[in-house]
Amino acid sequence: MQIIIHAGAHGTEEDRLMKTLLRNKEDLLARGTAVPGPAKYRTLLKDCMSAAQQGDPAPGARDFLWDAILEEETAERVILSNPHFFGSQRDALEGQRLYPEAEQRLLALQALFPEDELHLYMAIRSPVSFLSKLLEKAGAGRRHAVLNETNPLDLRWSAMAARIRTAVPDIPITLWCYEDSPFLWAQIMREMGHLKPDSKVKGGMDLLASIMTREGMRLLRQYLHDRPEMTEVYKRKVFAAFLDKFALDEELEEELDIPDWSPEFIERIDQAYDADVAQLQAIPGVTLLSP
Repeated sequence: MQIIIHAGAHGTEEDRLMKTLLRNKEDLLARGTAVPGPAKYRTLLKDCMSAAQQGDPAPGARDFLWDAILEEETAERVILSNPHFFGSQRDALEGQRLYPEAEQRLLALQALFPEDELHLYMAIRSPVSFLSKLLEKAGAGRRHAVLNETNPLDLRWSAMAARIRTAVPDIPITLWCYEDSPFLWAQIMREMGHLKPDSKVKGGMDLLASIMTREGMRLLRQYLHDRPEMTEVYKRKVFAAFLDKFALDEELEEELDIPDWSPEFIERIDQAYDADVAQLQAIPGVTLLSP
């Protein structure tokens, strides 16, 4: 069995992606990929992973888990999604280390599923929006501690990926930038479901629709309908052009509640992030999806 682990960068896309995948549940299952509902496994898997970190799993743990997760379904591949696979928001950062428990949790998953092939999928995002999202519900003490201990200029997703590859080299990693998600939505689902690049998927423009006016989406759908032979690569260029004209500005502008950060400092953070994204492409075993 191939297990697609979809972890999160504590954004808003993780559960939205699961909802879109569930819209394609029957079509994916017909092609060998199961998409069980999160209620079937999130709490169960969390408890089993915690136990596996304390010692070897009990005999028969794998079969028990698959019976609970798949029930009567038969598949070659299963997609398991949880924004908290690597821990809660509080566990997402330790100084300059992104998701410090990632390696231990993946090792626990390998122990639970020793006969299966794991593949990690995950969005990354600029430290600007990542820290803002991470701290939006934090108390004053937590905010103060994080902002004093963490330099956003030095946060590196490439360092996290390198740690994971060292600890669990058998697990390939597929990443994409959260900022690119609206353009990659359909491709992400195809990659997870092991579908052909031109396969039809339901909801491939769901995320785009959430940041574009209704009129813009109507015109976009008509434009695509009139050009059925358009390639996926060219579609993304069309998406960008329509978004430039019909974007909902209030959906694109994320609130930044860190008053000490000047526009110049934010620009430096984003430049460091761009360099970090480029560095990811040099890590063996890491695939970076891009528009």
